[in-house]
Amino acid sequence: MMTERLKILLFGCNGQVGSELQATLLALGDLVSLDIDSKDLCGDFTNPEGIARTVRQIRPGVIVNAAAYTAVDKAESESEIAFQINADTPAVLAREAEQIGAWLIHYSTDYVFDGTGETPWKESDTPNPLNVYGASKLQGERNIADHCSRYVILRTSWVYAEKGGNFAKTMLKLAKELESLSVVNDQVGSPTGARLLADLTAKIIPVVMHDPSLAGLYHAVASGETSWYDYARFVIKSARARGLELKVKEEHIYPVASDQYPTPARRPANSRLDTDKFREAFGINLPDWKIGVAELVENIEIGN
Repeated sequence: MMTERLKILLFGCNGQVGSELQATLLALGDLVSLDIDSKDLCGDFTNPEGIARTVRQIRPGVIVNAAAYTAVDKAESESEIAFQINADTPAVLAREAEQIGAWLIHYSTDYVFDGTGETPWKESDTPNPLNVYGASKLQGERNIADHCSRYVILRTSWVYAEKGGNFAKTMLKLAKELESLSVVNDQVGSPTGARLLADLTAKIIPVVMHDPSLAGLYHAVASGETSWYDYARFVIKSARARGLELKVKEEHIYPVASDQYPTPARRPANSRLDTDKFREAFGINLPDWKIGVAELVENIEIGN
């Protein structure tokens, strides 16, 4: 007798992580991919009733939510929409998932922490967000845990992708134009590729479906750590090794403190995330951040 194929509903399919998820999730079953502009079904997280109708119509076995409000500075003046997209509508998703017995996979952020100390944050540590974005993502986590029993939340940090803008592209563009660069050196974290997150998601879905006791919150980032300053230096060194002509010299890349570049939203200084729980639960080794970033530099195109 043939078994029914797994049906997966992906929200935020055109974002950094969502774009990569479209490829990895296809191997697991039948995929329905939606974004804010989808026509036949609602993928707009400012329309929670429409999102609920979509879930009821599709009745997936797994919902993967890569939709999010990620404009960190803008969120300071748009808190209502940030909370709608990052907290309120995920609560709707969680309730609908519980009603139909579906799994819900959701992504969160290191910004739920205040960045004090130098020790990697564990899942059991008390969150204390510094900005609206972090507060909205934390409320989303709590809403999901309150309304859904079969969920996995992956907290991650410093996400990048080949698609769209990213820190590496910005640094290389500036390195072609300027003779010196100043980069923040007092924020530390783990640059994590959207492709890595998509691969991890595809690997853990069959595992949790087989063992529901693994439901819960996990930290999932590339291994190792770096500052934005050392990240920039690595990107520029990798690009030079690739043969790109850059104006800036390595000795003219200068470390500066965060207060030299004030932003509307405060950023945590310590974005290190402890991944022991994730690695022990799923038996997955997480690659060093330099591997993914080097691959990114190899593949991205820098305009003139």
